[in-house]
Amino acid sequence: MKTSTGHATQRIVPRELKIDERYLAHPNILAVLGIRRAGKSVFSWLLLEGRKFAYINFDDERLYKIGAEDLNVILKTFYELYGSDLEYVILDEVQNVEGWELFANRLKRSKKVIITGSNSRLLSGELSTHLTGRYVDVTLFPFSFREYLNYRGVKTEGRYEYATEVVAGMERCLLDYIELGGLPEAYRFGRRFLEVVYRDILTKDIIKRHRIRAIAELENMAKYLMSNYSNEFTFSRLRKVTGIKRVETVRNFFNYLKDAYLFLMIERFSPKLKEQLLAPKKVYCLDTGIVNSISLRVGGDFGRLMENMVAVELFRRRSYWYNNWEVFYWKDHGGNEVDFVVKEGATVKELIQVSYLSGRDTDSFDKMNFTQCISTLRSGTLSPNLCHEFLRSILLNMLRLYKRAILDDRCEEIRR
Repeated sequence: MKTSTGHATQRIVPRELKIDERYLAHPNILAVLGIRRAGKSVFSWLLLEGRKFAYINFDDERLYKIGAEDLNVILKTFYELYGSDLEYVILDEVQNVEGWELFANRLKRSKKVIITGSNSRLLSGELSTHLTGRYVDVTLFPFSFREYLNYRGVKTEGRYEYATEVVAGMERCLLDYIELGGLPEAYRFGRRFLEVVYRDILTKDIIKRHRIRAIAELENMAKYLMSNYSNEFTFSRLRKVTGIKRVETVRNFFNYLKDAYLFLMIERFSPKLKEQLLAPKKVYCLDTGIVNSISLRVGGDFGRLMENMVAVELFRRRSYWYNNWEVFYWKDHGGNEVDFVVKEGATVKELIQVSYLSGRDTDSFDKMNFTQCISTLRSGTLSPNLCHEFLRSILLNMLRLYKRAILDDRCEEIRR
């Protein structure tokens, strides 16, 4: 079977995101959203494996400037190629066609339709008005670490934590995963591929889509955020750094970057909404491979990379399984900080600290921050059902052997 790159022999990795068969029922539209090159096309093909379906990729340069008036010609071609009994249609990167919404709305009346897109606001416009609930959208993230181990052929079942050679192999895989990220084609084509993805996101998904004129300012802002991942930021600070005149423009640019799945943002946790809205935010990149390819990296970045990886994993889990999760960070006026506060409804479920320290220093650091944070939570108006008071593993128990960060000498390997 072909992959998204057209290679018939490339290994296909089953994804952790599962789709209820009812989502494909007529007359619904299933929208598979996510960052460019995350595997949305292959994921859609596998959903329809064994069924007759038509597929078209609107990111193909031969379809450049195609308009809504041409879409009916494409449908006619589908019938000529696949027959009149065609039941499923995949419209890949459909946001590249202006006015596609009405065509998809008409198509769903007789076909079961999957659309893919690289913008989280793909369904926020005319389509959602016409469909009035007749669609389901899911977000496909880059490979998780477990999916990456599957790609590498590493088994994660059993009592692997007692096998030294297996532990060492997984440590090496973790370093590779943090370095290359979770976009599947990066494992074959390396950093050059990631640079192209980054450029395509800026040019195709943001500059072209939103008709941006201040291109240099947008690019500088993206590079600044990419180099300051896992850190706090404010829109006022971004305005000063980039030289953009209006804070509102800065806010819009950031939302464009976020909507294109380049960045994630979390708020500072506070029981008071006003304090939460006014406090600095924290920014993370959706893929550590892009960070390593684009950001201005300096020494000591490994801890930040791990924190970024955990942030993405939390958002992945929220999207796939725990839709009621809210993810925050916590910080007090004294500078004590807990990286992640996971909240569900009125209940704070977990505190997660990602530490690149060793031994007793880690324990002391975590206990101090957790104690301060828990004290604040008790004094607030939220649920008395407090979080677990212990250090969660950096991979959130995906693999239990990672109760601590990789040893210091491993850090030097990834920097090289």
